[in-house]
Amino acid sequence: MPHGETNTGDYFGTRKGAMMIFPSDRFKKQIDFIIEIDKIKHIFRKTRLFDGSRFENDAEHAWHFALLALVLQEYANDAIDVHKVITMALIHDIVEIDAGDVLAYDTEQRLLAEEKERKAAERIFGILPDEQRDEFKKIWNEFEERKTPEARFAAALDRFEPILQNYMTNFSTWKEHDITHSMLMKTNQHIADGSEILWQTVERMFSEALDSNAITE
Repeated sequence: MPHGETNTGDYFGTRKGAMMIFPSDRFKKQIDFIIEIDKIKHIFRKTRLFDGSRFENDAEHAWHFALLALVLQEYANDAIDVHKVITMALIHDIVEIDAGDVLAYDTEQRLLAEEKERKAAERIFGILPDEQRDEFKKIWNEFEERKTPEARFAAALDRFEPILQNYMTNFSTWKEHDITHSMLMKTNQHIADGSEILWQTVERMFSEALDSNAITE
């Protein structure tokens, strides 16, 4: 469930001697942010780990997403700044501390979540010093808009990871939520904007799921 919705992010304001510990208010704000985002470890996604043992949490997803960017950067359609893609990976789901995780194929809930996520971005990134707040919000918005090569490739990787998890767990989430082949194609078609090779790969996974009767048309 969402965490921290009423917390201001000031973890040391009432502690005696707090400002004697930290060399500056800037440093204290940065540590407040680091403590706040620890809550992402409690946000569980709808997909399982590759071994199927349990559901993945958002922190694990961000780590895996960042490594995908580093390892698979050669498959981006366009030249990219991989450091920016990794930054997108690490911060893109921080908003789910407040907004929670929503199944990608639940279009109604995804629309409802958008406003919650915008408010969460304001609150959580707002804990940081002003210029870091603005930079993180800028990168988060860039990822959401999917207009730059980095954002398009990041969005492709963000979808590729749970698809690969489903493939490795005998299409578990797709079966549980009655996901169809047409839903998979429609929801994930933007992968091709970031990486044609990744899109061709997931298309073959979708076909295998359909051919094995794990999903329907």
